[in-house]
Amino acid sequence: MPDLHTREAATGTGDRSRPRAALPALCATQITGWGVVYYAFPVLLPHLTADTDWSTSAATAAFSAALLISAVAGIPVGRILDRRGPRAVMTAGSLLAVAAVLVIAVAPNLYVFTAGWLMAGIAMAATFYQPAFAALTRWWGPDRIRALTIVTLAGGLASTVFAPLTAALADHLSWRTTYVVLAVILAAVTIPAHALALRAPWPPAPRAELTTTRTPIARSRSFLLLMLAFTLSGFALYAVVFGLVPLLTERGADPTTAAWALGLGGAGQTLGRTLYATLARRTGVTTRTAILIAAGGATTAALAVVTGPIPLLILLAVLAGVVRGNLTLLQATAVADRWGTADYGRLSGLLSAPATVAGALAPWAGAALAGSLGGHSKLFLALAVGSALAAVLAAASGLRPSHR
Repeated sequence: MPDLHTREAATGTGDRSRPRAALPALCATQITGWGVVYYAFPVLLPHLTADTDWSTSAATAAFSAALLISAVAGIPVGRILDRRGPRAVMTAGSLLAVAAVLVIAVAPNLYVFTAGWLMAGIAMAATFYQPAFAALTRWWGPDRIRALTIVTLAGGLASTVFAPLTAALADHLSWRTTYVVLAVILAAVTIPAHALALRAPWPPAPRAELTTTRTPIARSRSFLLLMLAFTLSGFALYAVVFGLVPLLTERGADPTTAAWALGLGGAGQTLGRTLYATLARRTGVTTRTAILIAAGGATTAALAVVTGPIPLLILLAVLAGVVRGNLTLLQATAVADRWGTADYGRLSGLLSAPATVAGALAPWAGAALAGSLGGHSKLFLALAVGSALAAVLAAASGLRPSHR
């Protein structure tokens, strides 16, 4: 049986057919998918609320609903991926994503707008990181960390590419026409890439893993503790991202400087992902999980207590981004490193669903907590405490094997 204290669970041996085009294709589709379906929304939000008179909270609620739907849909999508591979799932998801963006673009009222986002939520589950991670984990086997690092490095560029592109389009076009243009880009990149580049045979699950019963893993103490740890940590990290600009403006930064701090935090995220492979080689899976979650709490606490100067706060924002970048890969490898790759899609969907829900609720809940606690400094202290608890739970998840 796999031991939680070993660095990697067995992933099987044998000839894996790795489609040459899969990795560059998934890099391109992650940049485009995240850029159009996710990052374009906050850029266009002021334009669409000004044009439609829909409230910001109502429009944001539709977007948050998409993230919730994505979390729920990720579980059955993971089961399909385990059995059939990524090509059909991700191609169908691309088609649905294009349709969803077009529905959003032409929505005559808030109800249709929300329906478009619900469609987008299903598309996210079928095209974003989780299905890409499942494909790379099965095809690349023991070499998965390298492949996962490359695709997440590419995905980290989504906001860098599409936030300014969306803003430039919105300067010359309406928000509706901008979404139509983005839908065309999404269709041109993701549909053929998924349909043509993911055609390789889907390798069977390693035989060594097929003898492991499924139910005990998902219900085991270690799995549930790890799920809770990722949920608490995910809530804290998403709340920090959305609370960083208000925190810095409370400290005297102008909005432009605060926005730059957030953007540089994204650059730190990319840097962090380049460091994960080294960390994985030098630490056990439980140790690095606890260390990285604790590091996230430490950067959050530092942002809460350090009042300035602004350049120091920006440096802390970058360090927080470095930790977030590592945590993305930590979650991508969590299942395979502990329980192998046979049920990766299903188990990964189950493990990430509560964290995805927490991430969807974090912007609203963080703002509400900041108001009730008396400011973002106290919010960040509370989030740091939550991260510390998450680190303890992560450490406890590796105290003994998950199943016998």
